[in-house]
Amino acid sequence: RAMEHDRAIEVYDIIRTIRDPEKPNTLEELEVVTENCVEVQEIGEDEYLVIIRFTPTVPHCSLATLIGLCLRVKLQRCLPFRHKLEIYISEGTHSTEEDINKQINDKERVAAAMENPNLREIVEQCVTEPD
Repeated sequence: RAMEHDRAIEVYDIIRTIRDPEKPNTLEELEVVTENCVEVQEIGEDEYLVIIRFTPTVPHCSLATLIGLCLRVKLQRCLPFRHKLEIYISEGTHSTEEDINKQINDKERVAAAMENPNLREIVEQCVTEPD
């Protein structure tokens, strides 16, 4: 349990500095992600299931899918331990949460999105750490 809690804090420290695609703020500053939105469960020897539930700033947020993509990209790059990643919109906080959840947890769709140069550039701007 203590290890899972430590891993959750580690995950949160990675995602809290992701910048919003439209605003100059981080996801932490906008309360899109909080420490409580990260859950980590041990699923094998040194392997963890990481579940993120983020809350868009508005129920019709057009960038919710993009934010989910940023979360996934940053964690895939930065997590120092073996993991399986599930990202969801907090229940009841978005008008199309089911569709978005499917999209951001679908490997093919994520890969296709990252092949789009414009989208990739936006994701890079959001996930790059400020100097």
